Amino acid sequence: MTEPHHITTPQGRRIAYHVTPGRPDQDGGPCVVFLGGFKSDMSGTKAVYLQDWAKAAGRAFLRLDYSGHGVSSGDFLDGAIGDWFEDARAVIEAATTGPLVLVGSSMGGWISLLLARAMPQRIAGLVGIAAAPDFTEDSMWADFTDAQRAEIIDKGQIALPSDYADSPYIITRRLIEEGRTQLVLRTPLNLPFPTRLLQGTADIDVPPAVALRLLNHANGPDIRLTLVKAADHRFSTPACLALITDAITDVLKGSA
Repeated sequence: MTEPHHITTPQGRRIAYHVTPGRPDQDGGPCVVFLGGFKSDMSGTKAVYLQDWAKAAGRAFLRLDYSGHGVSSGDFLDGAIGDWFEDARAVIEAATTGPLVLVGSSMGGWISLLLARAMPQRIAGLVGIAAAPDFTEDSMWADFTDAQRAEIIDKGQIALPSDYADSPYIITRRLIEEGRTQLVLRTPLNLPFPTRLLQGTADIDVPPAVALRLLNHANGPDIRLTLVKAADHRFSTPACLALITDAITDVLKGSA
């Protein structure tokens, strides 16, 4: 495994990333950018699978670790959605040129929508995998009990059980409050490029209702949602991985 590249963002965070150049015969076609989920990293199954797929296809590809994730600098507990959006944007601007196809998994789906809003001139397409826009408000805060809300306000954080790690997730007050400045489902959301949303029906972390809300809220000429029966939040079985690359290929054809 090659060592990652690093950049230092304008905010002083040192962010690690891997970039795979495309073959010259791709003629400068869109770079595929993978944006991972909450507390995940760029060595995960989907990120590595997509890099291998892109390399075999001669397609430029970028994956990265947000601050406090993977091998990037910082403490996870210090971070928030806006920070991770800034990290992704800084790497994209430093490591790529030309059009992009954003592939966002879970929280990465939210970040991909923020990027699409911030730099629409560069986005050629988007693929969301169990995309979780506004989850700090609509999933976390909305589901907290009064006691949990009081605890996070008074103590600055709360511990929640995790299905993906032995230790609980620590959710900070800053994550919730800063997330309110990054919401994308309260104002018009224009996606004027091919957009594919993939969603498992057995996903208990980001249920299908979230995908349906995003589908109904977004405006665009070519937005499609695929529901996959019995697929869970990881969306990492061989069949699910094949669906992701199929969706990317479809988006690339539509952006040509």
